[in-house]
Amino acid sequence: MGAEAGGARSVTYVLVHGGGSTARFWDRLLPHLDARHAPAVAVDLPGRHGKPADLATLSVDDEVASVVEDLARLAPEGPLVVVAHSSGGLVVPGVVAATGGRVAHIVLIAALVPEEGGCGIDCMKPHHRDGLRASFEQAQREGRAIVLPGVPEDPESFRRTYGGDPLENDTLAFAVDPVRCVPDTVYHYFQPVYWSLAAQVPVTYVVNERDRPIPPETQEAMATRVPRLVETVRLDCGHLSPVTHPDRIAGILGAVHP
Repeated sequence: MGAEAGGARSVTYVLVHGGGSTARFWDRLLPHLDARHAPAVAVDLPGRHGKPADLATLSVDDEVASVVEDLARLAPEGPLVVVAHSSGGLVVPGVVAATGGRVAHIVLIAALVPEEGGCGIDCMKPHHRDGLRASFEQAQREGRAIVLPGVPEDPESFRRTYGGDPLENDTLAFAVDPVRCVPDTVYHYFQPVYWSLAAQVPVTYVVNERDRPIPPETQEAMATRVPRLVETVRLDCGHLSPVTHPDRIAGILGAVHP
């Protein structure tokens, strides 16, 4: 979205990737935003591309602080539209609170929204949630940490992991490229999140209707938890909609008018 009639300031899209990824997750979306003359800042959460972090103890607060620091350096003055995918949703309320009213709209794409004061792990499928909690607690008792793996030993296993149509060869290569498929923390899934911090900001929630990691019914339930949901948009695709359908995501962002 560029400058609007009457001299209104352009928004800047702030793109927050999800788990096991980097700012390069948004590489297919950015050209569509450029074509709309819409400034965008794709941030790396700590632990990627040289950002120092201890993945064993990386918290949501650490991630929020990193995003806010990046915005202070990279984002032009004016309103922000925060766009978060998957577990990137955990940082959104903190970013809203820390940016002094600059966030004019939020777009959540299959993003994790726990109950008020709840944690990201509460949003997972029951067998994933229970398995991760047991592994995490066992690791704590043994004085060690667990970290999510990066590039899979067998990339072919990712072809159907995310739901929707099986990934085409170029899309599979894109998804498992080490520039965007990286080891990640599990610690932040056990940190409380407070959406009351973003109670005044309108939210658009994008439901991926053939998502496997986060089933659509879970996404629908999470959408109802945001304090100011203004629209739910449904896409016939799997979990990686900004990768597989960047034109559709760009269209959704272009329809946001803060």
